[in-house]
Amino acid sequence: MACHIRRMLSLLRGCSGVYRCQTGNHPTRTSSSSSSFLMASGSSSVGLVLQSQSTDVYQNLALEDWIDANVDLQQHSILLLWRNGPAVVIGRHQNPWAECNLPAMRRIGIPLARRRSGGGTVFHDLGNLNLTFFTSKKLYDRKRNLKVITEALRRVRPGLDIQATDRFDILLNGLYKISGTASRLSRKSSYHHCTLLHSADRSVLSAVLHPSCPGIHSNATPSVPSPVANLLDHAPTLQWEELLEALVYQYNAEFGSSAALTLIDPADQSAFPGLNRTATELRSWDWTFGKTPKFSIQTVLDVTDAQSSARTSAQLHMDIKNGLIQSCELEIPAHWLPQQLSGELSDTLVGERFCPHRAAAAVSALLRSESGELQSRLRGLCDAVLTVMG
Repeated sequence: MACHIRRMLSLLRGCSGVYRCQTGNHPTRTSSSSSSFLMASGSSSVGLVLQSQSTDVYQNLALEDWIDANVDLQQHSILLLWRNGPAVVIGRHQNPWAECNLPAMRRIGIPLARRRSGGGTVFHDLGNLNLTFFTSKKLYDRKRNLKVITEALRRVRPGLDIQATDRFDILLNGLYKISGTASRLSRKSSYHHCTLLHSADRSVLSAVLHPSCPGIHSNATPSVPSPVANLLDHAPTLQWEELLEALVYQYNAEFGSSAALTLIDPADQSAFPGLNRTATELRSWDWTFGKTPKFSIQTVLDVTDAQSSARTSAQLHMDIKNGLIQSCELEIPAHWLPQQLSGELSDTLVGERFCPHRAAAAVSALLRSESGELQSRLRGLCDAVLTVMG
């Protein structure tokens, strides 16, 4: 099954002029087990349209990286279409604690992924289509790529008011964002990817896209909140097959190619050697959280003594670098908790991951060393600090 994909990719790495034919005015869907790829003699730039069969966010992000690293994009342009199960995806230079509700995501079972491109945070589910345009750096043109989407939408639903903005978003009715955009440029190649909201679960989107940690001070790239809408809200009969067909047709029309929609499976290691290693890296804590730009936290904690229900407040100041706590200062009234104990808690946290599970394990021995009211109040302070970590 993978031999035809391997042949295609080897041709894309080393030769020019590979494409799939279409019949009539509409592209035909092909699979990785379809007949051999045709050679187009004399073509200097060839378009290819691929659709990932995976809905795993890490595999699909790794597939983007694999194509960017292994395909000769000086000679070939590619449109990759892909969808993920529910996930939150942050930009390369963003702070996850400032962008998303990590406790809610854990409760719902929604993973967090950090992509290699810049831009803001987005929610993915099967109601959102992702489009990645691969070209050489010289041919990189986000405006032209967005034209493919806007013209495709006008083609299938002429009554929709669809416009691309100067920020390279796509708006419906001049107000509702249905597509956000991000890109990555390397020395010779580029890719530009964007979302397209067809029927995403907006209730989950709203629940997970707000900060989980108060008092963050950072130079990380912030997202710009915008009202969003689904295409299905304004075009209730627009089906996935109709949308995909229009996008493939418009891509071919815009870039002068005749590519059919070809299904690929990024889990196929014989076709995409090394992709699983990249996906594993993208799943790791060191990448997802450890690559967060340096930040600090200054906030007030509400502390409760579980035994007496008495309450007080404490000041917290932390510096975090590479996802690790570099410094921690806690100020709490001495009559509530001896300064020695709050100092020991601060010292215990320094060097640990800014992560509630790892931090809880680190302070467990300190908690066991106390008893009675002191233990209860120290536990209340620990709980308040851990809550800040999401």
